[in-house]
Amino acid sequence: MLANDTCHMHLTAVIIPAEEGGFVAMNPETGTTTQGETIPEALSNLREATSLYLEEFPLQTTGKPLLTTFEVAGHA
Repeated sequence: MLANDTCHMHLTAVIIPAEEGGFVAMNPETGTTTQGETIPEALSNLREATSLYLEEFPLQTTGKPLLTTFEVAGHA
């Protein structure tokens, strides 16, 4: 691949409301985490943080992640 060629990866973003306001965005494949005042800002910040991370630590993909949810009993 030439230096100017761009490779696009499809990664996972998990976005949750932050206690102090705004949103926390995480990428489970790399462990990068960031935040933003809005969902689009948090996602943009995550994209930038993950891109910078991948420049130093290239990701060896082994397949697409499986996304699901699960339920546990709440404890008050």
